[in-house]
Amino acid sequence: MKKKLFTLALAACALVTSLPAAAGALTDHGENKSLDALLRGQSLGAPATWYIGLTTDTCTDAGAGTEPSGGAYARVSVASSLANWAGTQGAGTTVASSGTSGTTSNNGVITFPESTASWGNLQAVRWYDATTAGNAWICLDLTTAYNVSAAGITVKFNAGTLQFQVDN
Repeated sequence: MKKKLFTLALAACALVTSLPAAAGALTDHGENKSLDALLRGQSLGAPATWYIGLTTDTCTDAGAGTEPSGGAYARVSVASSLANWAGTQGAGTTVASSGTSGTTSNNGVITFPESTASWGNLQAVRWYDATTAGNAWICLDLTTAYNVSAAGITVKFNAGTLQFQVDN
């Protein structure tokens, strides 16, 4: 079977929302942790590493999502760092945020393992705090679902295409 490489890109692919995600993309867990840290003197407890996952259902505030099972699916780890996530001044920046966009994006390519079987119809991407299980903090619906229907498909986000916006 011929291998397929599927790239998630803002301008070139309908899989990633064409607009940055708004604050509503925080899950209940992400909202609660943020409010407690900002206004209630609690530690944010943000993970040192984010685990980016794909789900076959759309975002809900309370939901952790339904991830593919089997077929070599696994979340992709991305360390929380200035090098890995852009500052608010623009894509690709690697210094502390000083911009006005309220938006960050991935500075490097995020590539999922090649599928060895169907993963189903992907509808959302989530940021988790653990390799498996754990809590979803952020969720973005894809503008168009993508069906990983067989083996040999690689899904990835090119640098700058997985965007999250807190406020603007």
